[in-house]
Formats: sequence, C-alpha cells, structure tokens
Amino acid sequence: MTTTATKTLEATLASPTAGKEQRLERTVATYHRALLDAFESGADTQTAVNDVVTPYNLTSYAKDALKNYVPKLRDTYNASVLADDHPVRFTNRGFSLDHSDERACEFCWRVPQAGHGNAFWIPLRINPEQESLWFDLLDGDVSVGEFRLQQHRKNWVLHVTVEYEIAEPETLDDPTRIGFDIGESKLLAGCACQNDTPTQPYIYDGGRARALRKEMHTTLKRLQERDACEWRVDQRFDHYQNALTDIVEKASREAVEYAESFDDPVIVLEDLSYIRENLDYGTFMNRRLHAWAFARLTDRIEDKALEAGIPVEFVNPHYTSQTCHACGYIGRRGSQAEFKCTNPECWVTEYQADINAAANIADRVDPWGESVPWKPERDDSPRNGSRCDTATGHRTPSRQSRQTTLVAFES
Repeated sequence: MTTTATKTLEATLASPTAGKEQRLERTVATYHRALLDAFESGADTQTAVNDVVTPYNLTSYAKDALKNYVPKLRDTYNASVLADDHPVRFTNRGFSLDHSDERACEFCWRVPQAGHGNAFWIPLRINPEQESLWFDLLDGDVSVGEFRLQQHRKNWVLHVTVEYEIAEPETLDDPTRIGFDIGESKLLAGCACQNDTPTQPYIYDGGRARALRKEMHTTLKRLQERDACEWRVDQRFDHYQNALTDIVEKASREAVEYAESFDDPVIVLEDLSYIRENLDYGTFMNRRLHAWAFARLTDRIEDKALEAGIPVEFVNPHYTSQTCHACGYIGRRGSQAEFKCTNPECWVTEYQADINAAANIADRVDPWGESVPWKPERDDSPRNGSRCDTATGHRTPSRQSRQTTLVAFES
C-alpha cells in the first residue's frame, strides 16, 4: 500500500538583473494590493474574490490562487489581520521548469507574468538534499501543487509543493499517540499518551533559537543604522538563517527519534496553518513570533516521520494550551512554563504548561478528545444525541498524583 506524501521544495533565485528584479517587485506589490483589497472587502466566496481581483494586472494563476486562499482566511481560519510578508501564490497550471547540466545553475524557472509573452526565465539554486525530487518534478514523476514566490531581504525564494507516492505507514488499532507542542520558550515539547496517561515527556529548549532571533534583529538593525555595505548585511542575515535552519533540522530529527522509542507510534501535530494571521500579542511579541517558522518545523517533522514509516495526524489547535489534559477544564497559564487547573476536584494543581499542551494534542487524535473544553454552562453532548461523549467521560482520574512539575524542567 502506498500513500501520497507532500513536500515543499525550496530554491533561491539567482541574482536577477535590474530589469527582472523590477518586474518581480512589481508582481509582489500588485499581488499584495489585490490580496489586501479582497480581504478587506469581506469577500468569502471565489466569485466575490474574483470580482475584486479581476482588474489587477496579475496572471490567471495568481488570481486563481487568491480565489482559493482569501475565503479560507476568514471562514476557515478566522483571520482578523494580514501579515505583511505574504508570498505570491500561483496555481500549479503556471509552473514551468527547464534543466541543462551545461549551466552553473542547472535548473531554471519560468516566472509567470501578466500579458502574453512577458514571462521570463531565471536560474535556481536548489537545495542539494532535494535534488532527486527536482529531477522527478522535471520528469513528471511527482505532481506539482501550489508554488509561491517570496522575497527575503535581498534574496528571492521559490517554494514548490509536490506530491509523490511513498509506502503507507501501517495504521494500528491501538497506537501510542505522541503529541508535539511547538512554541517559543520551549521550541518543542513532546508527550506520549499510553492508557490516557502522559508518559516520558520530552522537551527541546527554545533558548538558543530565541537568542539567535534577538541577536539577528539587533545586529541587522545596527548594521543598517551604520549604513553598512549590503553584502555585509546579507552575510549576517544568511549566517543567522543557516543557524536557525540547523536548529530546525536537529529538533525535528530528535522528535522522530523520540517517537521511534515507543511501540507503534503515531505523531500528532497541531494544524498551524495561517497561525500568523491569528496572532495578536502586541507589536513586540508579534515580531518575535512571526519571525519563527512554526510551519517549517512542523513540515520537517512530518517529512522525517513519513520517511521513518511513522503515521502523522493533524488536529485542531484551539485551547490546547489552556485546557487541563486530565479533566478537560479551562485552566490558567500563570507563566510561560506553568499551567494551573481551576477544577477543585481534579488531581492536577500545577503542571508543566508545554507538556500539558502536548498531552492534549496527543489526545485529540482520538475522536473522544475533539470535544470542546468542559464548562458547566455548555452542553458537550455528541452530534448523535448520546450523553457519553464528553471530554471527561472516557477518563478515570488516577488515585496517585502523576503531576509533571516545573522543577523537572528548570535545569
């Protein structure tokens, strides 16, 4: 049996000529105006979005992508604001690739442009680890999904979503559910649930990544204030980005190794799509959180898990950090590392907050766990009318305290 795996290929565009860069910048600016106009208009259907974006000087591939994307922002993901660095999205119909081993950059991408005959070719610097998939893409052995163009400082980056067949991980009747919570303070918190009990928690500290992001922001700001040469600014930017990429690779590798230490594992992750549109913690915190690639770490865990033959499930992220994993009550997160349950009858008083969230994530892959957090004023009965499908009905609290205290992770 096989299943379809999805992976995002990444390539950096070779330094464009002045003329080509102006055309790239014009495409991005026009797309952002169309996206903002469609979003602020309240358009929630493809037809409504089409009416807004039709006058813009964009390719049909970009307009079709907007028609799919904008309705999801409000209706599916409840976004209230837009991030200011959205990539330009194109549907797969507009993707074209060329290859020649006689060029320094062997692969070239045809950049879609509005108007007949205006598209142009530009060389790509691909990730060597993804070279085989680029050749599969060229040969038609993998199918192309959406592709995206984005500018990172002076670099232009292309992301191409591809789908390909792999051996399907075996789905077991009673797997070990392993939830991972991705955050800033603790970059990655993992927790296996066996017999509805959190077991052998795992934490990958986010201190190094947080320090790098802070140092990068300060360093680049100072270099710009001193009118440093562009090559110097770009050099430091690349240095920090490479260091953060190393952290993502190491954390994702350790996460899969942690999952492999259990029998019959299934990895459970939060669906963090469009998380940046839903963040609103003030200007300073938003800058820090937006700078961290939540989806990037999620994607790398998923890729490595599938390669290791471990199934991956995605669940609703709402209230995972605020809900007590033991009783389902909404509690309090008094500090970044501390969760307190407000249910006086629950054995949990104080719990490591990220492990609590990971336990909730693991539990939600079980249909029982998808119920809303329990509150006295809410009816949590299931859709079929029976009365046993509450968030607490399937658990029997342990007579012995199983708290994961803060002390265990202070060091």
